[in-house]
Amino acid sequence: MLRPEPIPLRKVSRPSVPGAGSSAWISAATVFAGLLLWWGVTAASWVKPLFLPSPAAVAQQFSEYLTGRANDLPLWRHLAASLGRVMLAFGLACVTAVPLGIAMGLSRWARGLLDPPLEFYRPLPPLAYLPLIIIWFGIDEVPKVLLIYLSCFAPLALAARSGLRSAAPEQLHAAASMGANRWQLMWHVALPAALPEILVGMRVALGFGWTTLVAAEMVAASSGLGQMVLNASNFLRTDIVVMGILVIGGVAWSFDLLMRAVERRVVPWRGRG
Repeated sequence: MLRPEPIPLRKVSRPSVPGAGSSAWISAATVFAGLLLWWGVTAASWVKPLFLPSPAAVAQQFSEYLTGRANDLPLWRHLAASLGRVMLAFGLACVTAVPLGIAMGLSRWARGLLDPPLEFYRPLPPLAYLPLIIIWFGIDEVPKVLLIYLSCFAPLALAARSGLRSAAPEQLHAAASMGANRWQLMWHVALPAALPEILVGMRVALGFGWTTLVAAEMVAASSGLGQMVLNASNFLRTDIVVMGILVIGGVAWSFDLLMRAVERRVVPWRGRG
């Protein structure tokens, strides 16, 4: 009796998705091209150093501030002061805005009470209510931290409210039918469903808090990256201003990369399915 020959199995390759793959080399090439253009413009003297200093001048100021040879506080002192203000305000926003956002997602009373003031002040620029904060709280550290806190609060509260309402009703009904009480439904079903949105809100809030740094350190600050930039601008030290802008942007980028890594670790299921 003749046996049919087995059909050889062929490995089916996955269709390539447009846009898939790492873009790190594109980003690196973009940064290199920007630095090369900056060097070329300043080397050809197309722009006066008062308006655009050369990369060498900015690097020299960075070295002097890093080693403490500048006629100012060392860079680490400015960085530590700014990080302390932003991290304190961000931490306070996390422990207050997230519970209030969850309450807004659960209760129509909480949503009715908190939504109007939140939506009123959220689009206001920080400089609009900075004079009131100075009048009410003086010129010490409290108004600086409060200004950053207010910029972090709104995106965190809105993200927690939106995330909590994303829990599927089927999941809640299934857990309730298995005997879960209200606290267990919140802790084991609703909160894990809201966690991805909360982490995204933390990323956005931290970025908002860092961008409010310069405005916060306008209030009689003696140290901080924003104060360093503002003080240098008063003396037309564009090289220090550019150096400070690059440091502020680099720290903000590091924050974003850190929050992305935390998001991948804590909620690895986000974006799948």
